[in-house]
Amino acid sequence: MNLFQRKIEPRCAYCAHGKPLGADQIVCPKKGVMSAGSHCRSFRYDPLLRTPPRPAKMAGLNLNDEDFSL
Repeated sequence: MNLFQRKIEPRCAYCAHGKPLGADQIVCPKKGVMSAGSHCRSFRYDPLLRTPPRPAKMAGLNLNDEDFSL
């Protein structure tokens, strides 16, 4: 299972140039106030700003200790 994808869609929310202004706005030194979902040509990915999606949980399985014993 890969936690990090090779091809990441550019967004202002995790651009190295942008600074968060509010819940859905980013201040960009190149373009000014932008929405968090948009991007521009000067996008530079910062992996520390991005939160990867959570892995899926195993739901619906009724497991007990006997299932894991040899």
